[in-house]
Amino acid sequence: MNTFEKDSAYIAHAYGRLPLEFARASGSEVFGSDGKRYIDLGSGIAVNAFGHCDPVWTAAVEKQLGAFAHTSNYYYSAPQAELAERLCARTGLSRVFFSNSGAEANECAIKTARKYSFDKYGPNRGTVVTLTGSFHGRTMATLAATGQDAFHHSFFPFPTGFAYTPPEDAGALEKALDGSVCALLLELVQGEGGVNVLSRDFVQTAAALCAERDILLLIDEVQTGNGRSGTLYAFEQYGVAPDIVTTAKGLGGGLPIGATLLGAKTADTLVMGPSSHGSTFGGNPVCAAGAVSILDRIDDALLAGVRRKSAYIRETLEKHPAVEAVDGLGLMLGVKTTHDAKAVCARALEKGLLVLTAKDKVRLLPALNIPDALLAEGLDILQSILDE
Repeated sequence: MNTFEKDSAYIAHAYGRLPLEFARASGSEVFGSDGKRYIDLGSGIAVNAFGHCDPVWTAAVEKQLGAFAHTSNYYYSAPQAELAERLCARTGLSRVFFSNSGAEANECAIKTARKYSFDKYGPNRGTVVTLTGSFHGRTMATLAATGQDAFHHSFFPFPTGFAYTPPEDAGALEKALDGSVCALLLELVQGEGGVNVLSRDFVQTAAALCAERDILLLIDEVQTGNGRSGTLYAFEQYGVAPDIVTTAKGLGGGLPIGATLLGAKTADTLVMGPSSHGSTFGGNPVCAAGAVSILDRIDDALLAGVRRKSAYIRETLEKHPAVEAVDGLGLMLGVKTTHDAKAVCARALEKGLLVLTAKDKVRLLPALNIPDALLAEGLDILQSILDE
């Protein structure tokens, strides 16, 4: 059997596969098993921050593999400690809990918020409010936190203690943040929900309400984080100071990692004991060493390049008559066109371009360091599809 046949026979059919088998990849170029070349404007859903097989990241990972690949969290690990130090220094938050994915990072944030509230106020104050249109993961708790009905089926009973309020409605938010609430969890750009950007005014109002009521402000930066938005973390563009920030995807550069960054209020909430939190693989030294090599290169020059490329994409595509809008921040963009987004994605694959979808938009998540020439070539292919 070939790869397609083995996949069909032995892998759970949870994914809508596209007809492409990766054989090798470098930077923002992918080559299929048939030798066909593709320009990658999806980056593994914002994971390959510096593209495929990034040599600096690869060297860091290989060096750590040669030292030791895993140790349980009963012992100390320099790569994990170095990564935590960098994350705290660059965000102003106090401590980090490492896990293996964005969903796990959000689970940790939810547990931390509830424990903070329980320790301070007792029971009956554990509700987490999220926004309609949000997406926070596929574990049971993060599915329950996700504010989309499409995800709320089949897996009953869902965990309780979640409530939803519409984006950009300050009045509804104020009502939702009542005495039963311990935390508000926000994506500043709703990725899976359609690349919807929250306004600065709404987020600042939310932050003020949270501070006034001792409700923790949790920011989900799983997709927006690690330079993707044009700043290291998107919350920097909103003038707010979150109590907890979660991130994953691009931080790992291609290996699984999740991080829950804890502010001053919750720095000591997770203490050793059966009622706290833990992870066998969280902060794996190989993943952490790779993440250090990613974070160390997200500097002012790179971020300026992200913002410049974002502006170039907007200016290029907004001129096309089939483009109705380009939404997003940095290199996390959703393109609304007069065409069906899934049809555009399928046609792009045929023409050697990898893009994604988010609701009715074509989603672009290129590597942060994609060369200008490759980006231009990819946009040319996309525009040729919109011409059809």
